[in-house]
Amino acid sequence: MTEVAKRVELILKDPQDSLVVLSGCGTSGRLAFFIASRFNEALKQLNRTLVYSYIIAGGDRALLSSQEAPEDDPELGMLSLQKVCEGKKRVLFIGVSCGLSAPFVAGQLDFCLQHPEVYTPVLLGFNPTHQARDEPIPGCTFTFRSVAQRLQELAQRRKAFLINPAVGPEAISGSSRMKGGDFFYFWLHTELFLPMEYERAVEMTYQHREGIAALVEAAGRSLQNEGGVCYLGWGPMAFLGLMDASECNPTFGADYADIRGFIRGGYKDLNNNEGPLSSLGPDFCIAHEDFLHQVLPSLTDRDTVLLIYTQSDDLHEVVNLGRKVREKTSNIHAVHHRTDSVEALQQVTFLSFGCFFFVLDHFLFPKLILNKLCIFDTFWQWELSTKLVLNAVSTGAHILKGKIYRNHMIDLQVTNSKLYRRAARLLQKLSGQAETECEGALLKAIYRADKLTEEITSCDITAHTQVARSAKKVVPLALVSLLTGCSLKQVESLNLNLYSLDTITGTGLA
Repeated sequence: MTEVAKRVELILKDPQDSLVVLSGCGTSGRLAFFIASRFNEALKQLNRTLVYSYIIAGGDRALLSSQEAPEDDPELGMLSLQKVCEGKKRVLFIGVSCGLSAPFVAGQLDFCLQHPEVYTPVLLGFNPTHQARDEPIPGCTFTFRSVAQRLQELAQRRKAFLINPAVGPEAISGSSRMKGGDFFYFWLHTELFLPMEYERAVEMTYQHREGIAALVEAAGRSLQNEGGVCYLGWGPMAFLGLMDASECNPTFGADYADIRGFIRGGYKDLNNNEGPLSSLGPDFCIAHEDFLHQVLPSLTDRDTVLLIYTQSDDLHEVVNLGRKVREKTSNIHAVHHRTDSVEALQQVTFLSFGCFFFVLDHFLFPKLILNKLCIFDTFWQWELSTKLVLNAVSTGAHILKGKIYRNHMIDLQVTNSKLYRRAARLLQKLSGQAETECEGALLKAIYRADKLTEEITSCDITAHTQVARSAKKVVPLALVSLLTGCSLKQVESLNLNLYSLDTITGTGLA
């Protein structure tokens, strides 16, 4: 890892015709955007050349919504990399795939390996190489595993780098947005930019365990009562709210209105490559003004609103928006990062936002490390703390709503080949039935058919996932059918929103 940091340092010292590209799918791609943006902002403050860029599968709309299908397209990955790096003579490419599985990233890494005169590829993931995905990729002569093995061989000569530490299982099986995302964030800050006091950030965050638990309960009640959760953020913290909200749809099968994020200045503050995306629909309207016009008028006590800000933000603006929200609901809370006296806090708590006001209290430690760009470690700690808190809120709320079954995300969307295979394995694990039976139940749930026709069974996985994009509760329906022996029609007659899977499968329906 130290060698990768040295490569970055060389580019920072001599940035002409050079670039550091961070790329990934889903959470990894969103973090690539966030980290590249933050690093470039620091360089701008120091009047240095901006050298960081990002790629996310599905383009900028994937920053705010689930775009799973492009993850299966290695050619799209390669073309995206070519476009970003056009005219560059030296590129450090960091591709992130937590499970060593995304064809989009595999295509980019393969392209780098074919052009070693320009590209130095780095693969970051959290599986051993022998567990990398080895399924054939349509239209390609390589698999992700074969690419990882080539990288592993070249790493011995420092022509490429493979970084795949074992970080343990995720808190919710099947979701890499928490531990995998946290380590990606931690590693990049530690090795590529500045030392981050990771343990201190985690320790200080969880000193507020009771407050976090209360916030989780509030958000859970909102989802249980058909209400929603809104994150209203300022500055960089706001994007973490947008990111957390965007992950709830593919992870928990949530509607976009269940958990939404908003950033003060909308796309002007986001500063993404493709600019404003609000024309794509209401779920891409992300400014505070959008919240005031689209959400606030119908806000009730069933909804939860969370303000996310720091002492660097305009507290008068926070207060004014808080007052407007408070007129509609008493269920308003805040995550406030500060380093100074309690004076700033008193300005806000004076409004009596509600029964709960949550403060993450950090201290400022300015550093300047020779030959390395550096800004205050504290701001990075605040960001990690915010990510930890928001992940806890959205995950805990969906657990309370019943979206997790035996510690597995049961209502995942089956929208690409990775998720199709994951769903089939999950059904096999939870039902104890044969692989063929489980895949058959999965297909019945996707096509809403009690009998599979030859037309269905002859289709490939890509065709199945295209149909699954518009299907709801695919895995829960398939699992209940497997556990009870009920037909899909019988299972569909049950309201899975009102009953837990344990309750349904214990009824003895057959």
